[in-house]
Amino acid sequence: MSLQGKVIITCAVTGAIHTPSMSPYLPVSAAEIAEAAIGAAEAGAAIVHLHARNESDGAPDQSVEAFRPILGVIRQATDAVLNITTGGAPTMAIAERIRPAQHYRPELASLNMGTMNFGLFPMLDRYAPQLRHQWERDYLGNKDIIFRNTFGDVEHVMSTLGAGGTRFEFECYDTSHLYNLKHFFDRGLVRGPLFIQTVFGLMGGIGAHPDDVLHMKRTADRLFGDDYRWSVLGAGRNQLPIAAMSAAMGGHVRVGLEDNLWAGKGRLAESNAAQVRAARQIIEGLGLTVATPDEAREMLALKGGDRVDF
Repeated sequence: MSLQGKVIITCAVTGAIHTPSMSPYLPVSAAEIAEAAIGAAEAGAAIVHLHARNESDGAPDQSVEAFRPILGVIRQATDAVLNITTGGAPTMAIAERIRPAQHYRPELASLNMGTMNFGLFPMLDRYAPQLRHQWERDYLGNKDIIFRNTFGDVEHVMSTLGAGGTRFEFECYDTSHLYNLKHFFDRGLVRGPLFIQTVFGLMGGIGAHPDDVLHMKRTADRLFGDDYRWSVLGAGRNQLPIAAMSAAMGGHVRVGLEDNLWAGKGRLAESNAAQVRAARQIIEGLGLTVATPDEAREMLALKGGDRVDF
């Protein structure tokens, strides 16, 4: 099939950055996360990026058990590619973060490509009056988070998950992360086509100026040539402007409440599906077509949904 002009939409439905007190629309329970993922897929997301949360207080939960009901329900309802995080939360060690993907052997898993400072603390003052759980205050107020992704950590994830045929969404928060990926690519530990998710606007990573987007794209082009597929993630209000840049430049896009709680100034996004529809409107307005799950599988050389363990 011809895949020219096809744009993959990834939807990250809950994540580990935003906390449940910030928005009543953020999915927390397994049922809410599954429902959000199915809605996003029906709206046009070919890939759904998944985190799990504690049912009682909404804290990130990277246990195998927490993912089981989420994966089972989604798989029965849609053929979207299910992408299990290995990022978990930036306060978790790699052994905890990798467990769900190691157990379920998904088609796709996220992989953060470098250690970085991770600053969530500017959000504390904004949301402090409405925070319901002490863990939210402790988490958002922490100015000492180092999101550890050493060369050893990254190689461990690549070798452990790669053995089961899982491929990766390489999350690159800065230029150095692209060079880190090139190191592993040159060593043959990963192969093309690489799925590179360049991340903009998170404190501790590269900014969200259009020049930053262009710089990351130029660097990836120089390092990987035609052997990669480029996607973008814009944090907060940067989500759709950066998505539009990527689609116009032949790339792919990621949206979802993990990355952005807002639908506009002062307006909370009421669903992940609404963000997918907004991205789809941009893509189709450019004369492009949203990729189906099977088209995404072909573009990213995935093993197929029949070869997972859930």
